[in-house]
Amino acid sequence: MRYSSPLIASALLSSLLVLSACSVNVDTDLSVDNDSEEKTALSEMALALESTDIATIRAKYEAGEWTSEQVVSAYLERIDSLNGDINAIIALNPDALDVARTLDAERADGNIRGSLHGIPVLVKDNIETADNMPTTAGSLALKDNFAGRDAPLIANLRAEGAIILGKTNLSEWANFRDYDSISGWSAIGGQTRNPHYLDRSPCGSSSGSGAAMAASFAAATIGTETDGSIICPANANGVVGFKPTLGLISRTYVVPIAITQDTAGPITKTVMDAALMASAMAGSDENDPATHHADARKSDLTAGLNPDALSGLRIGALHVATGNDSRVKALFEENLDLLEKAGAMIVDIEDYEQNPTLWADEFEVLKYEFKASLNDYLASTPNNISVRSMEDLIAFNDKTPRELALFDQRIMRDSVSMGGLDDPKYLEALARLKKTTREEGIDKMLNDYEVDILVTPSMMPAFLIEPVYGDQFIGGTGWTGMAAIAGYPHLTVPMGDIRGLPIGLSFIGGKWQDGKVLQAGYAYEQASQKRMTPGFMSATHEMPEIKAAQEKF
Repeated sequence: MRYSSPLIASALLSSLLVLSACSVNVDTDLSVDNDSEEKTALSEMALALESTDIATIRAKYEAGEWTSEQVVSAYLERIDSLNGDINAIIALNPDALDVARTLDAERADGNIRGSLHGIPVLVKDNIETADNMPTTAGSLALKDNFAGRDAPLIANLRAEGAIILGKTNLSEWANFRDYDSISGWSAIGGQTRNPHYLDRSPCGSSSGSGAAMAASFAAATIGTETDGSIICPANANGVVGFKPTLGLISRTYVVPIAITQDTAGPITKTVMDAALMASAMAGSDENDPATHHADARKSDLTAGLNPDALSGLRIGALHVATGNDSRVKALFEENLDLLEKAGAMIVDIEDYEQNPTLWADEFEVLKYEFKASLNDYLASTPNNISVRSMEDLIAFNDKTPRELALFDQRIMRDSVSMGGLDDPKYLEALARLKKTTREEGIDKMLNDYEVDILVTPSMMPAFLIEPVYGDQFIGGTGWTGMAAIAGYPHLTVPMGDIRGLPIGLSFIGGKWQDGKVLQAGYAYEQASQKRMTPGFMSATHEMPEIKAAQEKF
């Protein structure tokens, strides 16, 4: 790890506000005292945050050992020192330190807003916040999208006392623009890199949130998922990712892809932190019909977490989803043994016949919903945003060289030709999808094998960043798509590595079984303790054993 002096002065942070060819004119004053003792203390705290979770920060606050202002400054120090390597941050909140000071004053007066009082959080840049930062989805078309409104999930976090530290880079338009896209790249943010090995992909559209969490740039980050965009970056970056039941967390003022699959969720260091964040983010929203039952279903998801939760639990081991890499299979078996030793009963699932139309149906549904939902969103943006529809967006990209410098926009071109959401083809495909992933998928596995939850390797280890051929997803590992399409809860927890590249273990449950999934994942995490600290190595061939093997004999 490298730490420079705490250069968190206004001029530096202005240059970080948007890490791209474009800039946002925001006056910032996040300066800190340059006294040498304070600098030393700040650097020490920045280093300590590498192994610090939310529970520890809260304990430090309660003991009077740390202040929110100090913690925000220390996270900014980490970003200043390390973000140049991984490029995970697209914007910083110019008011973060002022908010921290306000929360410190409230704490001193005995006023604690909630479970996240003074906790700094980074937000994927397709989620609107009322702070002086645009919500861009990584696109130059939205570089001036200062909507001035909080998404309800952000409002819920603020009500619990969270500090919005900034925005994370993402795969532009949540990785739904072209068939040969590159995870972690956006026209505004550039390319985010995996902090374990910089030549490897951070994966998924929530790439910046995954990489920033692994690098300890905030106490927690928020991602969004349509199909894999929380699970994949959490898996690839060696952290915890939780995609909740669709409808637990509002999607209002989140740049959309698909109304039947989109959801936000936390990416964190620990399962406890994920449960804490999900509890704070959850709630019904009259503008999002999917959340109609959220208030009735939401609870303190941390309440049921205990190290003995695996005792007596029946777990379905999805051997059918381990893919074709023997190393992944071996790691999975090793962790099944761990689950069993912790008291779980493992039920092997070797057979599952997948509907051959599943992925074609999903892609058809996503294209229909992308057109409808993105048109609605663009129409709601401020009047200074000239792109008001998907047609406008395609035309904008065609005349903006940076947008098409690495890959095209064929998904958008295909989506714009789709019919409306009353089209029988759409409705038939959607019905098949839900039946395949629910009654004939996750529900069937849970019921037929009489198990409480399902487990599988989350995905393969991170692939290379590939600007010529685009993302190279390989291995056929995991049931990420099944959980995403069904809208069911899915948690990934680090379970080890393959040659220094993290890989996660997935816990999947039925609808509204978020608590059960988190409880199982927490107990596993306590027994396994497999989280890896990133080394910011330039490439996998720099790993000593690999480097030695590649040298001449």
